[in-house]
Formats: sequence, C-alpha cells, structure tokens
Amino acid sequence: MDIEYLLYLQQFRETVGSILTPLMNAVTKLSAGFLPIAMMCMIYWAFDRKAGRKILAGLGGGLFINGFLKLTFCVYRPWIRDTRILPYGDSKTAATGYSFPSGHTTRATAMFGGSGLWFMEKKHSVVAGLLFVLVFLTMFSRNYLGVHTPQDVLVGFISTAVMMYLTGWLELWSEKEKKETS
Repeated sequence: MDIEYLLYLQQFRETVGSILTPLMNAVTKLSAGFLPIAMMCMIYWAFDRKAGRKILAGLGGGLFINGFLKLTFCVYRPWIRDTRILPYGDSKTAATGYSFPSGHTTRATAMFGGSGLWFMEKKHSVVAGLLFVLVFLTMFSRNYLGVHTPQDVLVGFISTAVMMYLTGWLELWSEKEKKETS
C-alpha cells in the first residue's frame, strides 16, 4: 500500500508538471537548512533559554533515536524496494542511507514543532500554526518527492515527539530534584 501511494503521488507529480514540485522541494530543503537552526538559536539566546534547551534536547534526542532506528531496521529507500518509484530531480542523490525513519521529518518535528509549541505558549497562535503546518508539509514533501514512505515520515514524527516529551519531562524532573536538594 505504501508503494502504491508513492506511485499515485509520482503520477500526480508528473501529470500536473511543476506546479507543486518546487514548493515541496523548497519545504524539504528548508527542514534540513540553516533557518530552523537559526530560529532555535534565536529562541535560546534572545528570548527563552529554557525553551531553547528543550528544543535542542528534543532535536538531539530525535536524531539519536532516528539513527538508532535506521541502523536497527535497515529499511531501504522506496526506489530500491520498487524500481517504479522515480524520485524527483536531485532528491535521489541527496537522500542517502536508510529510509526508516525520515531524518527530515525528525528535524522538522523538533525544530519547527518545538518552536511552534513555544510560540503557542507565548500566545502567538498564527506563527505556531504556520510552524506546525511546516512540520506536516515536510512530512508530505518527503512522500511527494518519492524518497520516503508514509511509515518513514510517521515514525520520524512520532519517535521525535516522544523524545521531545521525554527530554522535557527529564528537565522538569531534574529541576524538581535541584529544588528539593537546595
């Protein structure tokens, strides 16, 4: 079913031409680029060190679990599993290593999702909403470009969200322990 979904998206991509493809390519590059890191650093240095630490810890935990899962399951990329899958443009050369889970989704979930949560706490719901949309656009773009299956992006999202929750909980527990021993 996952391959059929990718083939459907590939057929759609080829039928409509380059209407949506440049946007999806830009979104996927954005999630692995400089802007999310800069945004996370800006939150840390200019606004809220605690929130910046939480986002950074979520990113580190997400990347750790992502690498662990990739090396544990060794799932091949969609075009290796089925030669009918033809990733868009240079997506194939940029997508190295195993497919499961998606590293772009991991980074987007931690940086855009974590920043979105911070903006939501600060009552900036429009900015938060845009950042959450970027997470889901990144997930979809990886499918649309033919470099990940739906399972890859879903597990990338869930595993990173769980790691973000766990690192946030660990920080709260650590702060509570500090206060009790002081």
